[in-house]
Parts: sequence; structure tokens; C-alpha cells
Amino acid sequence: MRRKDDGVTLRRILRQTPWPIRRRIFQAAENRVLPRIAPERRLRVARALMPLGPVRRDRAAAAGRIIRVRTPHGRLGARVVVTGSPVEVRRANLDRVVEALELAGVTWFRVPSVDPGKTAVGVPEKDSDLVAGLLAGIVRRDHGMVRPSGPKGRESRVLAVCWPVTDPDGNVVLGPEHACEVEFWRAEERGLVAPRPNPVAWSIPAGEPSVIAAEPVFGPFSAPDDTTAYRTRRTFTTVDPDRIGFPIDVVYTWVDGGDPAWQRRKNRARAENAWVGDVNGQAANDSRWISRDELRYSMRALHSFAPWVRHVYLVTDDQVPAWLNLNHPRLTLVTHREIFGDAGRLPTFNSQAIESKLHRIPGLAEHFLYLNDDVILGRPVTPDMFFTPGGLTKFFPSASLVDPAPRGPGDRPADSAAKNNRRLIRETFGRVLTRKMMHTPHPSRRSVLREIEERFAEQVRSTAEHQFRHPDDVSMLSSLQQYYAYLTGQATPGEIRYRYTDLADPVTPYRLARLLRSRNVDAFCLNDVDDGHATRAEQEALLADFLPAYLPFPSPFELRRPRGATASPAALAALSRLPAGPRRPVGEVALPPVA
Repeated sequence: MRRKDDGVTLRRILRQTPWPIRRRIFQAAENRVLPRIAPERRLRVARALMPLGPVRRDRAAAAGRIIRVRTPHGRLGARVVVTGSPVEVRRANLDRVVEALELAGVTWFRVPSVDPGKTAVGVPEKDSDLVAGLLAGIVRRDHGMVRPSGPKGRESRVLAVCWPVTDPDGNVVLGPEHACEVEFWRAEERGLVAPRPNPVAWSIPAGEPSVIAAEPVFGPFSAPDDTTAYRTRRTFTTVDPDRIGFPIDVVYTWVDGGDPAWQRRKNRARAENAWVGDVNGQAANDSRWISRDELRYSMRALHSFAPWVRHVYLVTDDQVPAWLNLNHPRLTLVTHREIFGDAGRLPTFNSQAIESKLHRIPGLAEHFLYLNDDVILGRPVTPDMFFTPGGLTKFFPSASLVDPAPRGPGDRPADSAAKNNRRLIRETFGRVLTRKMMHTPHPSRRSVLREIEERFAEQVRSTAEHQFRHPDDVSMLSSLQQYYAYLTGQATPGEIRYRYTDLADPVTPYRLARLLRSRNVDAFCLNDVDDGHATRAEQEALLADFLPAYLPFPSPFELRRPRGATASPAALAALSRLPAGPRRPVGEVALPPVA
């Protein structure tokens, strides 16, 4: 990167440049500069023009310090923390408000909030002046903020209180969107009347007794086993028909294509499947198995944005990520052997074969979300985005269409599977599927997948027996189950704000920079394609900039000190049996072979 005379890099200058100017620079380069550059160099130039690294990387702030940060609400002061999540921040805001009200002797009660990212408490309107002064004092003493937040024309009847926090580089700010909102309830003859709507009741009867209720009573954005309790009124402990009460799990599939033991297994299987190279190069290209730590950040997003998930299952081919905390009580590692049993053919390098067996995971809930490791939640979401209260799954059709031509030898493996799905749906229901599915979390039901496995037994069995993607495969989780469930009355179309990004596309740095700035999608997919070794390093550097900036806070699924390398469960078990004393990372010890 060129430097100015004072030693300041162009990248740093561009990083500090206001967004509207950076956007115009990139758009001009996209139209005039990038087309004239060799294709293998375009991504590198695009990254230089739109750097994604933290604005404050050269002066990361210490924990506890107050720094000025830019947010959609304007610039504000935020306290630096090294860990944090929306649930933790909104609870801290609520607890500080409640403590202040208690000390001042103000009667209060918890109210369900329309916005799942926020909390709400009600207080008598007669105490509004006292409470407003009290809140102004506590935020002034500790760099918080209080703002009117009520309905238009009645703003003074609701006050939003928060103490914003940020990461040491100031990339993500958890602020007003997680405020505790104090509502001033008006006393009337019939009881107390709310200043705005809530999910349960506009008013509560006079003299209704207070009760204590656990966190899940007040909304879906919480862990199902959260026992933290707050004072409320009996009215607000009722559960409305829109609330989802069944458990929801998450299933990830993951592979580390750089693991030497896994590469040996793949090479042996490749030699035994000579047909792979004749079918389509994408059936076995290396980009399908590259791990760039996407899983770590996808699990960070899951922890932050979907606290309502009951349990996480990670399905691997005897591989454990070096950073993964296997002792976390809400995480279970599942090997291919556990779900294939005596069916199919192992080892397998066919994601469609693996997907056909996920419903066999022991202990998996009836309702679950299936995620590839490159699918990442982008902001807080609630279960109703993926399921109905009655248990139907939702699906998210893409604008992309399935090629109407018959399956042919030139089709990519994914397209062959889509056409095979289409044939099954047409023969079974007399309908022709035309649309692909978005690369989002896929809401799924074990019972539906079992139905498919029984109804299309030959196709599912054949898919499981192919060690690499085969033209005869079906794609159960990412297409077939959606249409099958829809046409059997077990699914309904849903809506999700989503963004798909091809890492090899030179416009991707701009799209990711815009995403960092807006953070306005429910989920996004960072997909890589086989674009040669020339851009692979640039793609890795792009993710190394973007992912820590978007999701800087570690999750409890991560070890504080990662192991040395990807290892097998057997290797970790052997390491745990070593005598006490200093231990080298797993990647540096002689490990027993895995059968």
C-alpha cells in the first residue's frame, strides 16, 4: 500500500474518510478502474479502496474507558467492554433502572415490550416528575442517556434509558436499541392505563396484586431456562396465542479442509470414486471445504442474536475446531458415524448425504434450524421468524429460479439436486417447483424429514451412499423439505431480510462495508466459490477484517485459550488422560490414529 510522506497509509486515510465520500470513490472505481484490471487482481484493489478493518485498530481502548463512537443515533459516548451481548446489555440497563426506582421508593412493575431488544417497566404517572429527575441523575453520573420514546404527541409518557457499551475498537455499539423504557401509567377509576400498546393489555385492574415472574414470561428474546425474576402484575403473566413455546435447537455442519488426517481420508475416497472428475469439477473442488473461521463467528452471532435456542449440535467428520469449548452444556459434538449408523457410506465428503441424516441426531428437538457455517445471523431475531406458534416451519424462497431445462451433464451438483427435487415434487403433487431457497438458516422438523426419508427411500438412500456430490442426489434440507412440507400443510412462506455475498466478487468489500455500517439484515451468507488460488488469500484477508469487526465479542462456545489445531475427539480424549503438568497444544503432540 502506498504511503504519504508522513508515513500514513492510504488504507488508513480511506478508513477515516466519511462514508458518503468513500462510497463515491468506490463506485467510481467500480465503473472506471476495476474493469481495466486483470480479474485476479480486482479483489485486492477493491479491498484497498474499501478497507473494512476497525477504525480504532491503532489505538484500541482499554476496558472501562468511555469513547466516542458513531451509531445510527449519531455520535455518543460508550463504555468499552471485552464481552457483551444484547441480552446482557438490556438486562444491565433494566437492573440499573429498577435499582434506582427501588431506592427512591417508586412503585414499579415489569411490562412485556413490543420490541424484543428492549425491556419496559411501568410506574404511576403521578411520579413522572420524580422519576424523570431520578433517571436524569443516574445517567449523568455514569455516561448514560435518557430520551423520550413514547408515541408521537405523547413522547413524555415514555422515557428510554441506557448505558451504551462498545468493543475496544468501537465497531459495534449496544446502545439505545437495548434501552429500558420507563412507561408512565395513568390512574383511572378502572385501574392503570398504559401510555402505549404492549403485547398483553392496555390496562390493569385497580388493586391487582403483584407477582414475581421469570424472564421468558416477558418475551421471546431470552434463554428458555432463564430464571431471572422480576416484579410484575398478574395480567402480564398470561401467554398470548402468538408465543412459541416448543424447544428449538440448531444444527451446524462443519469441516476443516486443511486438516491433514481429513485430507488423507478424502484422497483415499477420491481414488475410489473415479467418476467424480467426469461429472463436475465442483463435486470435489477445494473451496467446498475451506474453513476460514466462519463457524466461530456464526456461533458468536447465534449466542448474541438468538438466545432462545435450546441446544446446539455440531456435526463433523471426527473434527473438533481448535477454539471450540466442548464443555459448554448447550453444545454437543456429533460425528458422522452417530447419524449414519449402518446406512450410507463413510467417510463422506458429500454435504447432501450428510444433510439427509441430520434428523437422526440423538436428542435433537422436533423443531430445529439447520445452518451451514457460512450463514450468519445479522441482528436480534425471534423464533416466530422461523416457525409459527402451531409448529409449522417457514421457508424463504429466493428470486433465483431453477433452470427449467432437464438435468444434463453440464449441471453443477447443486442444480442437479434441485432438478431431482423438482421431479419428485412433480410426480408426487403435480406441482412444479421453480424457485431456489435463500442461503439462510433452514427451519426444519424431524417428523417431516422422516416422512421424506420413508416416502422417497430410494433417492435418500442413494444420496447417502455417494461419498461426493452425485448427479442423482437430492438436497433434503435446503430445498426438498421446504416444498414437501408446504404441499402437505406443514410449512408456510416466511419473510427474512437477507444478503448473499460471493467473496470472489470485487464489489464485495463495498457490500460488507455497507453492512458494517447499517447492520440491518436478519442473516447473511459469505459464500466462496472456486475462483483459483489468486484470490484465495484476498478472500481470507477480507473475512479477517470483516468478521471480527461485525462480531467482536467472544461467545461462551469458545475457549479462552484455543488448542493448537483441529483435532479428533479421540485425540482430545487421549490428551485428557495424560499425566498432570504442562501440556502442549494438540497440534504439537503425537496423536493416536483414528479408525
